[in-house]
Order: sequence, then C-alpha cells, then structure tokens
Amino acid sequence: MNKCTGCGVELQNISEKELGYTINLDNSLCERCFRIKNYNDYKVVTKSNEDYIKILKEINKTDSLVILLVDLFDIPKALEDINKYINNKILLVLTKRDILPVSVYDENIINYFKRYKLNIVETLIISSLKNYNFDLLKNMINYYKTNNEVYIVGFTNAGKSTMINKYLYNYTDKNVSITTSPLRSTTIDSIRIDVDDNLTFIDTPGLLDEGNFLDYIDSSDIKKIVPTSEIKPKTYQVHDKQSIFIDELFRIDCENENSLTFYVSNKLKFNRVYKDCDKLKEYKKRIISVDDNQDIVINGLGFIKVVHKDVFTIYVNDDVNVYVRDALI
Repeated sequence: MNKCTGCGVELQNISEKELGYTINLDNSLCERCFRIKNYNDYKVVTKSNEDYIKILKEINKTDSLVILLVDLFDIPKALEDINKYINNKILLVLTKRDILPVSVYDENIINYFKRYKLNIVETLIISSLKNYNFDLLKNMINYYKTNNEVYIVGFTNAGKSTMINKYLYNYTDKNVSITTSPLRSTTIDSIRIDVDDNLTFIDTPGLLDEGNFLDYIDSSDIKKIVPTSEIKPKTYQVHDKQSIFIDELFRIDCENENSLTFYVSNKLKFNRVYKDCDKLKEYKKRIISVDDNQDIVINGLGFIKVVHKDVFTIYVNDDVNVYVRDALI
C-alpha cells in the first residue's frame, strides 16, 4: 500500500471520510494534503498521544540518532517526557530562531536548555525560514549518526517537516515536499525520506502537548496566533490596578507595581483597562504566583516575562495550560 508523501498516511480510494482518501491511488498526496498545499484548506485530525507513542517506542529497538526538535517560541512543558519513550542519543535542535528577537544571544538560549535531563550529545539552534545553521546541522548529523537512519521527533508543530524540506532543498535535487501547515498534527504517520545513499530521515508525527491554545480555536484564527516573523515584545509598566487583554483571547489582572513583557504574535492586539472589567469572566479564574524574573506561559499563545515577584489573576479558555517557568529571555 502506498503512503501519502505529505503526511505519511496510507492512501485509499474507498471512503472520502477516512484518512488517506484519494481519487486515484497513483497520486502521491491524499486529498487532505492536496487541499492544504493548494488551497490552505485545513482539515483537523484528532489522534491521541497513544498512537504516536507506539511509533516512538519502536525507535528504542534501534541505535539510530534521534533529532529532537523544540520550538523556541512554544517550549513544551512535557519536554522531558521524551525520555519515557526513547533512550537513543539525541541531537537537540531548537527551531524558529527567527521568531525570537535578534537581541537574544544563541549561547544564552543553549545554556537555558541545559536544565533539561535529556540524553543530548549536542545542541543547535536553527531557522528553516532564514536557512540559519543548516550547514552546521548537516555536519553534526554526519558526525553523530550511528547508521543511515536518523529519526526526527518532537512535539507537534515544532517544525520537523519544515526542517526536512529545507534540508532536501539545500543538499539534494529531490522533488519531494512533506506537507506543512500552521495546523497541529499535520503529519499523521511516519514518513521515510531517502536523502542520499548514506542518510534516510524518518519523520515521525508530533506528540501532542496537552492544553495547547491552538486546540481550542477555529482554524481560521491560527494564522493570527502563530508567529511568522520576529516578535516585537510589548512591555507594560504597571503602577496601579489594571487589566491587560490580548485580542479578547486572554486577560491578566495586575494589582501591584511591576513590569510585564509580552512575547506573542505581532498580529495580536492589546488593550489595557484601568478599572474593573467584566470581559472574559466566563472563563475560569486562575491565581498565578510568580517569582522574580519568571515567565507566565500560555501554552500555544506565548509567554509573559515578569520582573518582580507578584500574584496575578488570569482568564483564558478553561482547557488551556498556563504555568510558570524561569525566564527564557
């Protein structure tokens, strides 16, 4: 049975409602991938992590190098959970460098990730959009790989398929392109890509980072929320009681003097209110305690750097994960 070269699902021409449907089995793409590539028509696919974990556990039966991709803008809280499924040597690749401000030093970002207990042989920062550090990535892959197969793993929307497409464009003449989109879970099953006689990438579906904001909005709003260019941070000096809104999607109430810097998509709009407000009170009220120089992370939407220890009240979709971490920047 042939697989879709875009998402890895087995092609079938029996049911239009099932994954992998195509009119002609000689086609290389399923109908879903064809519509994503040509019409930006995103069809949501819901799968559980159990489906993906089975694939990851198969990696343990090999000694192949694993490239673990992490989105610098959306670092998953469950990052260390990767250790539950794979024990192979890991090349940690931090993606979407173009999203973070250029004023942030690469060295500081790499040092930040030393706190994570992963079997990492090396850490590298890349940008597929800017073609940043790909020659170095190529050299590291050749140096650390133990056989011809290299697995690409990570959480959904980390940029795995985008990285592979850029690698193929840079270093091969192959006319192959894996489907990419802002939609989560675009890749559904593993895809084997023969780069050359000495290297095969195996692109695996992304693990789902539960409580992600993108899972609870219309697909039409995703392009507004997912950053596509360098973030321009917005800093608010808080001197008295006020509420700050992000595009009617998120609200944070401040009581004390502080400084808050928001790292979210430039397409989102801000509004500050200096008196009591009832907007977004339909969401669960959350009390968040923050120490000096920590981030409040709204999973999938962005993060807020807080300068001074404080307590905040937050309103956002009840299912979205909100947590505190040491400041990334």
